[in-house]
Amino acid sequence: MKLIIAYIQPEKLNDVKQALFQADVKKMSVTNSLGCGQQGGYLETYRGVPTEVNLLKKIRLEIAVNDDFVDPTVDAIIRGAETGNIGDGKIFIVDLAECIRIRTREKGKVAIG
Repeated sequence: MKLIIAYIQPEKLNDVKQALFQADVKKMSVTNSLGCGQQGGYLETYRGVPTEVNLLKKIRLEIAVNDDFVDPTVDAIIRGAETGNIGDGKIFIVDLAECIRIRTREKGKVAIG
């Protein structure tokens, strides 16, 4: 079992969701996030005062999958999020020690679904 965490551009969320649904991945958590990477940030002027904006709006996706769904899930995220420009995002894959479905108390691969 793995937990896939992806940071993507907010405007690419619908494309990523469509690509995930086509890959038969329908369970995910989505949160708004702020961050910066190689992209850095930009300068903005507010009421005549220059301000550096270095925390940019991003979307964080968290998807728990069984091992056989890791590659299709990652491929779908890349397919939906990729523009070829700096700031497309990042994907992290971490081992998931346990998963428990609260309603049925099922554990492990069965609980992920």
